[in-house]
Amino acid sequence: MILLTAAQSRELDRLTQQKYGVGSYELMSNAGDAVAKTIARRWPEAMARGVLVIAGKGNNGGDGFVAARRLHQVGERVRAVLLARQADLRGDAARAFNDLAAVGGVIVEVTDESALAAAMSGEPAGVIVDAIFGTGINAEVQGLPRRAIEMINAAATPVVAVDIASGVNSDSGAVMGLAVRASVTVTFGFAKYGHVSYPGAGLSGCLEIAEIGFAPQAIGDLAPRGGFLERLDALALVRPRDDNTHKGTYGHPLIVAGGRGKSGAALLVARGALRAGAGLVTAAIPQSVAGIVAAGQPELMTEPMPDRDGHFDAPAAIGRLEQLASGKTALIAGPGMGASADTRQIVEYLVNAARPDCPLLLDADALNVLAPIREEVLRAAHGPVILTPHPGEMARLLALTTREVNADRIECARRLAAMSGAGVLLKGARSVIVTPDQQVWVNSSGNPGMGTPGMGDVLSGIIGGFLGQGMTAGDALKVGVFMHGYAADRLAARIGPAGYLASELADELPSAFVS
Repeated sequence: MILLTAAQSRELDRLTQQKYGVGSYELMSNAGDAVAKTIARRWPEAMARGVLVIAGKGNNGGDGFVAARRLHQVGERVRAVLLARQADLRGDAARAFNDLAAVGGVIVEVTDESALAAAMSGEPAGVIVDAIFGTGINAEVQGLPRRAIEMINAAATPVVAVDIASGVNSDSGAVMGLAVRASVTVTFGFAKYGHVSYPGAGLSGCLEIAEIGFAPQAIGDLAPRGGFLERLDALALVRPRDDNTHKGTYGHPLIVAGGRGKSGAALLVARGALRAGAGLVTAAIPQSVAGIVAAGQPELMTEPMPDRDGHFDAPAAIGRLEQLASGKTALIAGPGMGASADTRQIVEYLVNAARPDCPLLLDADALNVLAPIREEVLRAAHGPVILTPHPGEMARLLALTTREVNADRIECARRLAAMSGAGVLLKGARSVIVTPDQQVWVNSSGNPGMGTPGMGDVLSGIIGGFLGQGMTAGDALKVGVFMHGYAADRLAARIGPAGYLASELADELPSAFVS
């Protein structure tokens, strides 16, 4: 599904009007009409108690005035509260205000909190329309709009957000201080990143996308890149296998992982790569845990590595890794290695060993030893690099708090990609992918049952398995992330919402591609 940024939304609007001749007020009228129809369809009984439109002074408020007029004209009880003076309105918003007034619509202008409280007092409305801000908000909500949002959220009333819940940043889903909790959001033409990215996704309610007359040619001119990653997007990137092929056709990832007490990490990465269809998989693991790993997955080839105290001995291991990396089609490193100086030396070697035909995926401890982000190390790579942090690892890489990362996940993923030159996956609910060519995708699959040990290790193996089969870094990220979550969704539906294991998810993967 296509997603637009605020700037792209404005450009779509401009192209539709200036290049393709669609009037701006026609678009506003269609938008308001779509909101009115959604209210009438979803809450026919609640409307008997009336509809309350809370409007700002911009075009979002104009959309709300049009919706109020449409409902008024079919006999519904409607009140509109303008968080400004009529004199503050301009352009189409002023026209929509005047058109509502001309048909006898009730409009109250408020400029302070006491007037707002008075305007919202009395018999509770059956539905509230949030038309305060649109997609352009980029500063913290303050003053009268903030108080209006507080009152909307305090009301035990269904709320329809016009275009996006007021206070949600449409580019990131970040909450700009305070945001409306919508029951339904009616957006226009195309969804926005903020609709599907947390925390904004949790405030949008049910998302409806209304066609309001944007010129089809305009979206072609705009050519947005990225979007909301769904099953068909992922499957379109997977090529069917030819009959005349063999295990050597499907790549050979090298996994560098594991350590004392963490042998399972190497096994889960390997299982993910094997279940993703890799033809051959080799795991380089510390000597002291090699027997455990070899016994845990008979299809896996293992290479015991020099170690000390159960972890990699970098000076002794690097020479062996140089031999092992020859002929491999992908490198996967980090899970279970421990955040040590030895791990850092190995990661720096592997970055230098990455080639155009042998991309490198770094996860877990490989990321921790790079924190804060060491741009000069990663930019020395001669092949594609993928970084797959969870929010805590991202926080360490960017020298932020985990709370700051989760408040604006898309911006953090973009920032890490720009700094490192790598493809980035920020894991979590609605995982964010930034491909090496700067496409931004938000993943639609997955569920809370994935909050269990080893899920990230399996994901690294899945992505690495696809890299090893020749997928580009961007395609491997998209297919791997979506199918990982989709396999989990299948398990949640069949086994239960929680308690399924990372190894079970890996085993679910082959069937997830066919149904």
